[in-house]
Amino acid sequence: MLVPIKISPQALHEIKHIMDSKNIPEDYALRVGIKGGGCGGVSFVLGFDKSREGDQQYTIGGLPVLVEKRHIMFLMGMQVDFHESNDARGFVFSNPKIPERHDK
Repeated sequence: MLVPIKISPQALHEIKHIMDSKNIPEDYALRVGIKGGGCGGVSFVLGFDKSREGDQQYTIGGLPVLVEKRHIMFLMGMQVDFHESNDARGFVFSNPKIPERHDK
């Protein structure tokens, strides 16, 4: 089965840390999805959830990952990374197949 997303080692480490520190139940998995649409585009979301009807389940780096079937086409080729700097930290979604826009 083709896995639609990649998760960097840094992001995997942070996700596992969150699961441990927040006592996420063992029967939960990481849910990756989208919200929104229309003129504003879509936003990518991460959360923890139980499997539901219509989910595809993957294992990435030993981590169970859930994706709704209807979200797969929007997530195909996406990479989830975790960045930490002096002024910001958080998860970043990128798609190396889509060139970055540099508006002037």
